[in-house]
Amino acid sequence: MFVRNKTLTLAASAALAAAALASGAARAEDVFKIGLIVPMTGGQASTGKQIDNAIKLYMQQNGDTVAGKKIQVILKDDAALPDNTKRLAQELIVNDKVNVIAGFGVTPAAFAAAPLATQGKIPEVVMAAGTSIITEKSPYIVRTSFTLPQSSTIIGDWAVKNGIKKVATLTSDYAPGNDALASFKERFTAGGGEIVEEVKVPLQNPDFAPFLQRMKDSKPDAMFVFVPAGQGGNFMKQYAERGLDKSGIKVIGPGDVTDDDLLNDMGDAVLGAVTAHMYSAAHPSAKNKEFVAAYKKAFNSRPGFMAVGGYDGIHLIYEALKKSGGKTDGDSLLAAMKGMAWESPRGPISIDPETRDIVQNIYIRKVEKVDGELYNVEFQTFEAVKDPGKAKK
Repeated sequence: MFVRNKTLTLAASAALAAAALASGAARAEDVFKIGLIVPMTGGQASTGKQIDNAIKLYMQQNGDTVAGKKIQVILKDDAALPDNTKRLAQELIVNDKVNVIAGFGVTPAAFAAAPLATQGKIPEVVMAAGTSIITEKSPYIVRTSFTLPQSSTIIGDWAVKNGIKKVATLTSDYAPGNDALASFKERFTAGGGEIVEEVKVPLQNPDFAPFLQRMKDSKPDAMFVFVPAGQGGNFMKQYAERGLDKSGIKVIGPGDVTDDDLLNDMGDAVLGAVTAHMYSAAHPSAKNKEFVAAYKKAFNSRPGFMAVGGYDGIHLIYEALKKSGGKTDGDSLLAAMKGMAWESPRGPISIDPETRDIVQNIYIRKVEKVDGELYNVEFQTFEAVKDPGKAKK
């Protein structure tokens, strides 16, 4: 009798264990995991925080269940160091079994993860990094941020047409800085402009002061500046300390240097800076006004262009999961992402089905004081801009 009961008990236990495993497997299948790799510490920390905030806001507004799948975001801080990025991406893909990797605050980070995305057949959604060739590094990369040539070519044309004849350039010495410089130079010199000084500064912890003195000594009409998001505040502080704001040398460039996230802390030295970029917190659309208000309410700060890259990145993932009917394999998700178009807080955007890169409006903006706060006020729009290098192909 005792033996029989023991056998029944063992059988019942085995059945319960099997049921638990089955329900665990079912639950695992019903969870859609996003590995978010961004810099939350170090010089690019503001980039990671904006992206993380924007994703949280989007999920608050749109729920965490899509096509029957529970969305789980696993946040990892790579401090914008590519060795960290590669290790974290591998752990997320192999151990956590994520369906998508996303974020990537700087280009070397996006490059580091690319072979892993290809090998794992997992979409890599680039929400920040802006070097043109990123999407060519893996057939699984899709970008929702921008490319530096999109804005640098436009500001080059604008400078020529607005009487700027001599320019000194200051750019961060890594791929996006080189992209920005090459695109600007090509358009500016083709229009008859002259580069009178060219300076490249280190990416990590740059001291701009000695370089700024060289800029001042070359007596340009304007300085073309590219530093990554998060470094603009430090640059503008040193620009003012060296008296360049009083010397009549204008600041022009892509919009990273006057990121909305830090703009209010830059002081009046930044007034009059003219940049070309894909987003301003002052963008006048109803959708953007709602986005800015919701972001401010949730995080007590103003969203910058990195926040929009994250907000649109998570939107792309949600919509791809819906469009694929809940299919979670990389090829189905990628097919759904290609050609997708929607209205973003920045304006109308789409994913080019051929290049998997973003197509978007680029706005020329000037830093002005509005109701006592500093804003990038848009005054000219270039519609549906593709990456110029890819547009030629």
